[in-house]
Amino acid sequence: MTTSSPALSMTSVKSNRITSIDLLRGIVIIIMALDHVRDYFHGSAYLFDPTDLKHTSVPIFFTRWITHFCAPVFTFLAGTSAYLYGLKKGKKELSFFLFTRGLWLVFLEIFLITLEWTFNPTYDLLVFQVIWSIGSSMIFLSILIYLPEKLILWIGVLIIFFHNALDAVHIPGNNLSAFLWALFHERNAFQFGHFTILVGYPVLPWLGIMMTGYCLGKLYRPEFDPSKRKKILLYLGSGIIILFIFIRGINIYGDPSHWSARKTAILSVLSFLRTTKYPPSLLYTLMTLGPSLVFLAFAEKPLNAVSGKISVFGRVSMFFYIIHIFLIHFLALIFSQASGYSWKKMILTTWVTDNKDLQGYGFNLITVYLIWIVVILLLYPLCAWYDKYKRNHLAEKPWLSYL
Repeated sequence: MTTSSPALSMTSVKSNRITSIDLLRGIVIIIMALDHVRDYFHGSAYLFDPTDLKHTSVPIFFTRWITHFCAPVFTFLAGTSAYLYGLKKGKKELSFFLFTRGLWLVFLEIFLITLEWTFNPTYDLLVFQVIWSIGSSMIFLSILIYLPEKLILWIGVLIIFFHNALDAVHIPGNNLSAFLWALFHERNAFQFGHFTILVGYPVLPWLGIMMTGYCLGKLYRPEFDPSKRKKILLYLGSGIIILFIFIRGINIYGDPSHWSARKTAILSVLSFLRTTKYPPSLLYTLMTLGPSLVFLAFAEKPLNAVSGKISVFGRVSMFFYIIHIFLIHFLALIFSQASGYSWKKMILTTWVTDNKDLQGYGFNLITVYLIWIVVILLLYPLCAWYDKYKRNHLAEKPWLSYL
């Protein structure tokens, strides 16, 4: 079997605990594709943010909200996979792998994935998103793994809990200092000559998530009792959910966006759940990782026909990530041309949903879901082929672990 995130792949022994990790990763990467289909195909995506309570609807809100689980789970499980890789290969080889894989992911983000998002070979827009943050976190982790495991855990937890204290720190301007601060903690956009650079995923909080995920790997050591692991995961996940509700209810710290009572109960609930992703706040992290750990607690059982196919996506998640963006964007070119909008409007110099030329283009939410299902069905045979190829050739072709 393999365990992998969009950013880390590895081989390991067959076990229920590994399949549970693959299953969770497969579920969230399928959900992630829904968000990207929504970006390119939903009419309201070009008009307002789907979590803007002044304009959104409950279905639109939750179509976006459910995808919030994706990046934290990918990053967290990348850390867990790193720990398991280290059990097999040792820390020295793990450190080298994390460092080189991290550099590779940063390169992919800037030169391939950005191109897939924009289809613009002049690279007017460079986007630092989830693959950049996972890659850069891996580079840091390649050094941090030499620290005692308890210290790694405490540093990761402290980053998650207290990085929001930096929310009030801003470095204004379109300069190197402001850019470096954005890479570290503040989402921002910059114009440097020909290039517009959008920093969507500042690295610090994602590093904290990866570090805690790395430490969770201890529960998946071969000698660890599965029933004990299940209890720990269940209590830990449930405790995180309760902590999220408590801190969010206090409404003082943990997210720059406070919630408020609205004119209806459902809008109040949406306000409560509307946490900040860029960068991921403490409450955003608790909200997403708590349920994920509970899922892992209950997912340690044999795969059935459906979960087995979902796990295929989890085992080749980086491969899926690369090809799904290209497919969705390519389909968007066809749909925009068929809708009376020139396909050239899908050659982007700004973020997808910031494109004012596409206002009026798009479809209803049901159509978005249908396109999403088609995308998943189209990608499954390719992912199943690559999964089989990778498992059969990884020993003689170790470079496959980088994809």
